[in-house]
Amino acid sequence: MSSLYRDVLVDFGIISILIIISQLLRSRIKFLQYTYMPSAVIAGILALICGSQFLDILPFSGNPHEIQNIVKYPSVLVVFFFATLFLGKRKNKISFNKILTDVGDTLFFNLASLVGQYGFALLFGLFILTPIFPDLHCAFALLLPAGFIGGHGTAAAIAGILEDNGFIGALSIGYTSATIGVLIGVLGGMFIINIGIRLGWSRIVKSMHKMPESIKTGFIPEKERIFVGKETVNPIALDSITWHFAIVLGIAVFAFYISDLLKNIFPNAYHIPGFCIALILGGIFQQIFNILQFGEYIDQHFINRIGSLITDYLIAFGIASITLNVIEKFIFPLILLFGFGTMVTICLMWFIGRKIYKNFWFERSLMMYGWNTGSIATSIVLLRVVDPNMRARIVEDFGIAYIGISFIELIIVAFLPTLVANNIILLPALILMILFVICILLSKFFVGWFPYSAQSIRNNELKIINKK
Repeated sequence: MSSLYRDVLVDFGIISILIIISQLLRSRIKFLQYTYMPSAVIAGILALICGSQFLDILPFSGNPHEIQNIVKYPSVLVVFFFATLFLGKRKNKISFNKILTDVGDTLFFNLASLVGQYGFALLFGLFILTPIFPDLHCAFALLLPAGFIGGHGTAAAIAGILEDNGFIGALSIGYTSATIGVLIGVLGGMFIINIGIRLGWSRIVKSMHKMPESIKTGFIPEKERIFVGKETVNPIALDSITWHFAIVLGIAVFAFYISDLLKNIFPNAYHIPGFCIALILGGIFQQIFNILQFGEYIDQHFINRIGSLITDYLIAFGIASITLNVIEKFIFPLILLFGFGTMVTICLMWFIGRKIYKNFWFERSLMMYGWNTGSIATSIVLLRVVDPNMRARIVEDFGIAYIGISFIELIIVAFLPTLVANNIILLPALILMILFVICILLSKFFVGWFPYSAQSIRNNELKIINKK
């Protein structure tokens, strides 16, 4: 076996073993259960501790005293992850009018939180961090939203662009931002939930003891299990998992080739990141399959599970490859940056979310908090605590709203890092802040604001709460 293939296999094998160990530990250790820490994060921390920077007992490939191969994997995995985002047959076409009518408050608030976190972070870096720490790279503050609202996938994407533009150490800072974001999202979210339940903000769950045990242990008992996806291919011809994984893999490989081709043709031009190409190709391939009447055989749930699988490995490798010397060098600006990001998110939740949502303001704002500090997965974990049976349909509303949000997010991730890396900061920050204000005003115009108290019952809440 070639040494390259062996090294990749060994590295993924080591991380796989750590993921298994982490899941078993989480199912037994009460501290890990009560912190609701994802197993992939635990695996990444174990890999970091047992890696070359501490105990040096894990045989990851590469030079242990220089650069190991695990540093390269997240930037590759992020392309695979983005290839899944526009794949999968959607059941119904959703009109813009329907989005405004049904989920306008969710659309405008979450879009405001997206552009706001990027805008606030850039202004904070420009007017606070830079005067205090003049040696910081001009794009340093951008890694806050890259990790917080973006998660490990977007952190790898944005930090990779910054590294290509001369910001050495951006990947380590980006992974750290995403990891701290997950911890703030989960631990801070549980703290907020405790407060919300005690003060009567939560509508469905009135006690923390009513949470499903599976949320704590990470293992789902038989009566709560659901199907991962529908088989769309007869196993006599081909296994459904093979079919869906082959589509994702093929799109990712096309994205790599197109990215390299564009670099060779236009060596001095702006390069579209590979993950953006993968996302666009995913949408194009889905439309081609639809035209050929094969689109219905791409099951969205299967594709989502493949994306989640990739994300778990991306998180674990991302944390494992954090360079602690870089983090130690920037520890004080990072503390200020993370504190600022947490404060902004909580302020959005309390001052805007409380008024902008027509019902279930606490649960919906909690969804925003989890997304803005960790990832969509983090927000769903928190939401399951306060709405175990998903009665309020908050995830569905977010999913519909995210159809519009995703395009804005793609534009930000594709173009903002290069602008900021070239010290073009103030103009993009002001544009983002203007969009933030516009989103809030549009919500007021199309949906309305609701000046209820935090404890008041709002529209349709009783109907949903009492529904069996």
